[in-house]
Amino acid sequence: MSNNDNLSFSREELQDEIKYLRLLSDRFQNIQAASTEVINLEAILNLPKGTEHFLSDIHGEYETFSHVLANASGVVRKKIDDVFGKNILEKDKKILATLIYYPEEKLDLILKDEENPEEWFTVTLRRLVVVAQAAASKYTRSKVRKAMPPDFSYIIDELLNESGDDKDKYFEGIINTIIRIDRAEAFIIAICRFIQRLLIDRLHVIGDIFDRGPAPEKVMDRIVNYHSVDIQWGNHDMLWMGAASGNRALIANMIRVSLRYNNIDTLEDAYGINMMPLATLALHSYDNDQCEPFIPLVVEKGKDKDLVKKMHKAISIIQFKLEGQIIERNPQFDMRDRLLLDKVDYEKGTIRIGNKTYKLLDKNFPTIDPKNPYQLNEEEAAVIDKLANSIKNSSRLQKHIAFLISHGSMYLSFNDNLMYHGCIPLTKKGDFASLEIEGTSYSGKALCDHFDRMARKAYQFRFQRKYEPISDYMWYLWCGASSPLFGKTKMATFERYFLSEKETHAEGKNSYYSLVYDGEEYCDKILNEFGIGGPNSHIINGHVPVQVKKGETPIKAGGKLFVIDGGMSKPYQKVTGVAGYTLIYNSYGLVLVEHEHFDSRQIAIQEEKDIISKRIYIEASAQRMRVRETDIGKSLLAQIEDLHKLLAAYKRGLIKERF
Repeated sequence: MSNNDNLSFSREELQDEIKYLRLLSDRFQNIQAASTEVINLEAILNLPKGTEHFLSDIHGEYETFSHVLANASGVVRKKIDDVFGKNILEKDKKILATLIYYPEEKLDLILKDEENPEEWFTVTLRRLVVVAQAAASKYTRSKVRKAMPPDFSYIIDELLNESGDDKDKYFEGIINTIIRIDRAEAFIIAICRFIQRLLIDRLHVIGDIFDRGPAPEKVMDRIVNYHSVDIQWGNHDMLWMGAASGNRALIANMIRVSLRYNNIDTLEDAYGINMMPLATLALHSYDNDQCEPFIPLVVEKGKDKDLVKKMHKAISIIQFKLEGQIIERNPQFDMRDRLLLDKVDYEKGTIRIGNKTYKLLDKNFPTIDPKNPYQLNEEEAAVIDKLANSIKNSSRLQKHIAFLISHGSMYLSFNDNLMYHGCIPLTKKGDFASLEIEGTSYSGKALCDHFDRMARKAYQFRFQRKYEPISDYMWYLWCGASSPLFGKTKMATFERYFLSEKETHAEGKNSYYSLVYDGEEYCDKILNEFGIGGPNSHIINGHVPVQVKKGETPIKAGGKLFVIDGGMSKPYQKVTGVAGYTLIYNSYGLVLVEHEHFDSRQIAIQEEKDIISKRIYIEASAQRMRVRETDIGKSLLAQIEDLHKLLAAYKRGLIKERF
């Protein structure tokens, strides 16, 4: 745009937007201020695109997640290699990388054995500054300053922008002073965190933060404090969101899954949910019951397995009852095949499903009234109400769920990539599957958008019982056949507990997984439905573990779709053979990274043993991508257009300048 282009706007165009332009003039009060901002934004457009980091299916595995986040899927180590090449030893690169990942812990170990700490500080500080300079090179000085730790912002700013022989002594003087006044350790910790922050511009978490892993609360604490993050909800996230919104069936599901993996510490210690009422019910109702099908999958020393399995059974029966009530009051869900308690012959200990009768593995149902099997008894109703109240008053849990609501969504379109956790439900013919919600049929993007609104509405009115029918849709998102988060025909929870016949355990997948995984045309159909197109557009999924052992690949549909659930959750790694996939999208292109098993944080720190990551797919751009070509760039171009209109309004005298 030439210098006089802002005068090309007609008077009528400016008058139509005069209210908005006056509001804009409060921020940019004269021609000089508006012009300076245009120059600044135009400069940003020409910077390299920031690096995006994609993760999925964390499932509470905090140590692995924390390490992948710290090493940025190999970006930290690659930056060290790029900066130093062969100028420093391989062992020194490993030490430097581990220091950046875990600055406090690694410092303690190094300084215990270091004979000359001052010399080590001098060398290490210089190396860290060089890495920080490289990491900051593609950002504006303003953005870099905002990322700096407040306590050392002035010093880091000076060190990053030092250049030339004349300043070498100045540089050396700063480092020597830091060491002399005993601030080297604090400075190293600060600059390591600063480097981590600069190397990743935005984190995308594509669902399932919660589930079987031991520390989802620590994962959420880390995510809440991350500088730039978005979340695409997974089915397990929706489970916890719905429970935190007061849906009784999802509360029961949440506690059942936690007990199944013996993860009661997350409920009691991390979130302060009082499990005593459930324990009392379990001991009262199932005191002499062996509860064999309910032995937790993870058994730890020192934990009362006998009590856990009784609690596990008690909450499971409550869950089946509450789910039956939801199905009965929501015929549009078309889930009557999941009403099983009324198909049980409680005297014979059998159940009839379809045309077949099966023997139950567990025949003791002391809390079920065969004449009214979906009705909670008085003690069960009291327990679920107490659990709901405890969840409502868990400030840490509610803080985490509020963050999931504010930073999360059913899907996200960003820089020509469409991200969602599970699927976009399709029929066998490849059409978008529809579901009736409140009398209107929805499919494709409209279905996702409406589910998004329903989830937010349910959370806003949480624990108001008259809004229970709205929160029922959160339960449907957890386990319904047309749920984009679930992607299966049914959730066979009852059958897996009570029946030995494997055919009853089958949970058929939505047609999406056979059609889209193998057909590029179906990928394009979905991308077009969400307003995305072009040769560089992709779908990025999680949810379904990639079984590498069986020859599966995370790259689907000719490279149009990436599935990045490869097994961060340790129970899945026996099936997948790897410890997960992540994606890196930087200014040079898209990189798919495969991770091997992560031993532990302690081993990583002590032995500099990084998680082994292989770059297994690279989609490189012919030219380095600039901010101008991104979604942020489109937003900046719109802002520049508005500023040119403001400049025209000033020059035509429609808005008065202020000084």
